Amino acid sequence: MTSTFKGLLAGVAMAIFALPAYSRDITIDLAGEPSSLDPHVQWNPDSYYVYRNVFDNLVTRNNSGEIVPQIATAWDQISETELVLTIREGVSFHDGEALEPSDVVYSVKRITNPDFASPQLGQFNQIIGAEVLDGNKVKLTTNGPYPALMAQLVKLSIVPEHVVEALGKEAFNAAPLGSGPYKFEEWNRGISVTLARHDTYWGDSGVFEHAIFRAVPDAATRLADLQAGTADLVVSIDADAAAQLEGNPEVKALSAPTERVGYVGLNLDKPPFNDVNMRKAASLAIDRLGITEGLLQAGEVPMAQMASPAHFGYNPDLPLFDYDPETARKITGENPDLAQTPATLATAPVFDQRIVQAVQQMLNDAGFNISISMTDMPTYLNIVRSDPADNSELSFGRWSCACQDADGISYPTLHSDSLWSRVNVPELDALLEKARVSLDPEVRQAAYNEVSEIVRENYYLLPMYQAAVLYGAAAELQFEPTANESMFLNRMSIAE
Repeated sequence: MTSTFKGLLAGVAMAIFALPAYSRDITIDLAGEPSSLDPHVQWNPDSYYVYRNVFDNLVTRNNSGEIVPQIATAWDQISETELVLTIREGVSFHDGEALEPSDVVYSVKRITNPDFASPQLGQFNQIIGAEVLDGNKVKLTTNGPYPALMAQLVKLSIVPEHVVEALGKEAFNAAPLGSGPYKFEEWNRGISVTLARHDTYWGDSGVFEHAIFRAVPDAATRLADLQAGTADLVVSIDADAAAQLEGNPEVKALSAPTERVGYVGLNLDKPPFNDVNMRKAASLAIDRLGITEGLLQAGEVPMAQMASPAHFGYNPDLPLFDYDPETARKITGENPDLAQTPATLATAPVFDQRIVQAVQQMLNDAGFNISISMTDMPTYLNIVRSDPADNSELSFGRWSCACQDADGISYPTLHSDSLWSRVNVPELDALLEKARVSLDPEVRQAAYNEVSEIVRENYYLLPMYQAAVLYGAAAELQFEPTANESMFLNRMSIAE
């Protein structure tokens, strides 16, 4: 079976973003400091916002969500397990060295090496081979058919082999070097990361001379920075903050539905949530509709599965979770010692703490004994990826794969071999693996339907809602939010 995508000519894919150059900077307030600037070491929002401008990926998505060329200009699926990509010529890393097909192979082998332990491994571990072919091409081989491969390659950043090998992992993270439209300039730890425009970029290098990403954990401070004109763009605002921007002609709120699902993760190996009845009581205690309509108010939709309507694999027939606090209290009342086992709900500043606090209150009202543990994002990520004995009993998260395929959200959060998963259920593993390798969309959909039903029946996770993203921006900033929450500096402009 062969299907061919004829890539756009070099540079054309990004030409629609061509913009005049301005001699000005842009300041962006993030909710936290990036935990890493090495694109293979982490993939959380505060890191991704920054490093995605430093590195090119094999392919990317345009603002409409379509997969378009970036470093790969064309791709041919020459068999069920072999994909051949044509690598763009004339691309240089920020040190002037040419990006070669061997750098693509190196990047693939680096992120798929189990010993490297990338948190993204579960999204790329179907790739079992990468090799350079004649004609500026690279062949990827997968362990069986993998229909989500192109969607996953949207996230695969290309790193320079000669730099990574010379510097080592830690030094490369401290001073990352890529081929993207912006190059790393300075990381003032705990305060900001500064990028400089790469004026010899092969595509559009962007309109801003510098981009300063600041770590501002307090949402009220981010909003004040925007209103005072000391920030041009701020992330992670809520509906109340967006309402405060109304009537001010100098600022505006921007929003979009996302593929991100907000959920409460459960440690299935520690009390009280190693007991299915306690998990059921916790689910019954959470008022998902009240949270989305009463707190969030930005278009969020209650969910009962780790996929949203933006994903292939979403189960449209799955009923929502019931909200029944009275039954929840009855369940906990029948086993008060277990329900009152002290449990910690892990969170980080990037998340809306109103939701975290509401979940805590709802669970405690139902008879649980929940306390909140707020840490910085790197610490939080270490907690939720730790062994069950060291993991928190609960965690709040919002998962996105930026791939619009259930493989990228269900596999990492539910498969037993994932660093992110606290679930170890052979039946789920088998279904997730079946959906991952089948080329028949109906077979894949049926498998994901079963996955969502099993998770709902056993309360292995507590999905809550499909998230919307809200930004605050200076009135003159032209920026189109997207479902995958990318923040491409070279797609922004200033209205004249």
